[in-house]
Amino acid sequence: MALKYQRILLKISGEALGGEKGMGFDEPTMDAICGGVKKAHELGVQIGIVVGGGNFWRGRSSGKMERTLADKIGMLATVMNCIYVSDIFRYAGMKTEVFTPFVCGAFTTLFSKDAAVEALNEGKVVFFAGGTGHPYFSTDTGAVLRAIEIEADAMLLAKAIDGIYDSDPKVNPEAKKYDEISIQEIIDKKLMAVDLTASIMCLENKMPMLVFGLNEENSIVETMKGTFTGTKVTV
Repeated sequence: MALKYQRILLKISGEALGGEKGMGFDEPTMDAICGGVKKAHELGVQIGIVVGGGNFWRGRSSGKMERTLADKIGMLATVMNCIYVSDIFRYAGMKTEVFTPFVCGAFTTLFSKDAAVEALNEGKVVFFAGGTGHPYFSTDTGAVLRAIEIEADAMLLAKAIDGIYDSDPKVNPEAKKYDEISIQEIIDKKLMAVDLTASIMCLENKMPMLVFGLNEENSIVETMKGTFTGTKVTV
């Protein structure tokens, strides 16, 4: 079977790991993510993963703490998430490796493009933790950066809602869902599927995005096959 995408970068929000609570880890959610990734991996898709840290820490809402310090804690939250999720994947029979842009002793491997691509070619599911390693850059921006560096065919955004809408569907029941939209339109209309920095990086480097609901059954595999029900963001 021909796959629409051979190598992808999957961005999973930290809050999604927490299920309905949005905090910590929700086991049924974790099992669903693991099952979806494993099915895609068994089809031969090379998979890189970035996990947000919002189930542990929201740096921008950390009160009086200096932003640079708050962001450093956020980076460490993503490291914890990636170590946890990678272990769930290993238990399910997948080989994994966690890369960080800074040294974490024996916990992770220091990131380089060559090492990451080699791990992907060896059949490992590769995790990119720690964002860019610098404050003021979101995990969205870190995810786009890694997608560009590993020359992914597309970036997949697994979110709590099933695509991009013209307004918040939680607030506006009449909100319209886009089946397809350009990254330039997203920037112009300030829809912000990802933040502005990440959006501009996608635009400049022609990195398409696919936004879909994490809770939809087999959503990751169906996307790999080209059967897509979310929002395709073109460049």
